[in-house]
Amino acid sequence: MADTMATTQAVPVTAAGPRGGRRMFAVRRIRKRLVHLLLVLLAVTFLSFLVVDLLPGDAAVVVAGDNATPEQVQQVREDLQLDRPVLVRYADWLGGVVTGDLGRSFRTGQPVAEALAQRIPVTFEITIIAQLLALVIAVPLAVHSAYRPGGLVDRASMTIGFGAAAMPNFVFGMVLIVLFAGGVTSILPATGYTGLFEDPLGNVRSIVLPCLTLMITEAAVYRQLLRSDMVSTLQEDFILMARSKGLGPARILFRHALRPSSFSLITLSGVNIGRLLGGTVIVETLFAIPGLGQLIVQAVFNRDYMILQGALLFVAVAYVVINMLIDLLYLALDPRVRRDA
Repeated sequence: MADTMATTQAVPVTAAGPRGGRRMFAVRRIRKRLVHLLLVLLAVTFLSFLVVDLLPGDAAVVVAGDNATPEQVQQVREDLQLDRPVLVRYADWLGGVVTGDLGRSFRTGQPVAEALAQRIPVTFEITIIAQLLALVIAVPLAVHSAYRPGGLVDRASMTIGFGAAAMPNFVFGMVLIVLFAGGVTSILPATGYTGLFEDPLGNVRSIVLPCLTLMITEAAVYRQLLRSDMVSTLQEDFILMARSKGLGPARILFRHALRPSSFSLITLSGVNIGRLLGGTVIVETLFAIPGLGQLIVQAVFNRDYMILQGALLFVAVAYVVINMLIDLLYLALDPRVRRDA
């Protein structure tokens, strides 16, 4: 975002002309972002690796068990190579990460990569569908509210949105369970998850309530954010010029006002995807969904440091990569960013 606010620089004219110069600067910008991404990823992997050393307790004692003798604990420490210097272990671990080897669970012996591969698609499915539902509801409401500020739709959606944003997600989840899963009606399952390829209809039924629970608050925030940006955009000179040309309201709203008003929404939705990938703990616990959030909770309670290490690594890397993609998306959508590049 900071780069989008950078001051406009003169674009050198190359042999390919001004357009070629801008393309060259855009390529340089992407290269800089990739270098920055690699540095951030190195920092993220190091912090994720330090989880074993930073958390209280001795990992060797945890693995050996409370009744283990000092000799047995020492043997476990040597087997897990916990007696080696941190930087040496980090270099070995990072080499494994690059090749897809994240180690094995201290508790079950299951490869960490295999455990993550079983849980990530579940959380990813719920997160993406919840985000899409939130945008599908928020964008039309925001556009209509900006077009008629103070109208019935604007006031009603604002009141409902403020109420939704003020309530915790699990409260909506409990209300939905009462309404649709055993209280008022019993048309949807209250808990459990069915795989998409195992039973497509059962999959849809099992994720409806978790997705609605995640979606409600996000939709309220998105509507308010986009509505505020569009109200400001509709006051710009180029909008007044479009009106003076006789363009219809729909064309002005969706073709001229929506895109320049959507950058804050794109940023927030991207950040939310990264946050939700590791932050659906309460929702997955409430609906007994075997996703990444539930895996992290189980790893913390079981003190399964290798699983926790791998899960945190995935969440952090996903967060960084998504923000990198959003930054590049600005380059494609906003001519001002390309000009500044």
